[in-house]
Amino acid sequence: MRHFVIRILLCPLLLWAIYTITFLMVVMVPGNPFAQDDRATNQAVVDTILAEYHADDNWEYYKYYLGNLFNPVDAIKGDGPLVDLGPSWEYTEWSCNHIIFASLPISMTLGFSAISLAVFLGIPIGVISAVKKNSWFDYASLSIALIGISLPTFVTGSALLICCSVFWLIFPVEGWGTVGHLVLPSITLSLPFMAYIARLTRLGMLDVLSADYIRTAHAKGLPPRNVIWTHAFKNAFLPVLSYLGPAIAQALTGSFVIEKIFNIPGLGQHFVNGVINRDRGIIMATALVFSSVIIFFNLLVDMAYHLVDPRITVDK
Repeated sequence: MRHFVIRILLCPLLLWAIYTITFLMVVMVPGNPFAQDDRATNQAVVDTILAEYHADDNWEYYKYYLGNLFNPVDAIKGDGPLVDLGPSWEYTEWSCNHIIFASLPISMTLGFSAISLAVFLGIPIGVISAVKKNSWFDYASLSIALIGISLPTFVTGSALLICCSVFWLIFPVEGWGTVGHLVLPSITLSLPFMAYIARLTRLGMLDVLSADYIRTAHAKGLPPRNVIWTHAFKNAFLPVLSYLGPAIAQALTGSFVIEKIFNIPGLGQHFVNGVINRDRGIIMATALVFSSVIIFFNLLVDMAYHLVDPRITVDK
């Protein structure tokens, strides 16, 4: 318990470090959205706009953004949100809070769908491959896993889009709003995770199936299904559980390419547009949100470790 308390207390420090590094990278890139339209003809107008965003001086912007990020007093009084991610420089009629609240659920739906598909298919494939070692199923699953790991998502996504949306007209080409819009992006995003989960499950099961207590369970006459799923899989699942933490975070925050290919209005696409448009507000906001998601799921996996195997302690 002490370990988790320490890690939770260190989370603000970690987020501050991420904010500082992201800020330094952003200010090193020249340009801003105000210098890309008709207002760029008048430098005085551009300077005035930057002053309104407290961005005429980088150090002042750094302090202003950080000082207004967390507002518990205003939230209790009802004068503002608890977390204020600031205004968007490109979409002046929207704040970053509005953009993230509208787009983050879309990215999370896509990410959780992909991870669910990867777990529900990857684990059985890995278990069967280990039980039927050196069979045709084992060789076929290893080959498919190798292809899933090796192929970039933009290649897989483009191929699925051409085959299932252009040639066969099974699923919509792009957009969001129906189950059909979710199928191809989820499959594309899930393939690398499914391949890793299948391989980790197979390796873990091979180690456990040769253990003495598994041979004892077989000698007692227990049904093979009970031996595999009740006794062997529980210990073989630990490496998969270790992988699931960063995998879930990566699926939720790493769908930039998928959202671009399938034109999904998720947070990843807003981040890409923010980089292209030099929208400092969106870049900082998405970096902080994505970092918070990664930290949260890593903590969640550490807690799940003890639930899966009570012998594991994290206080040592």
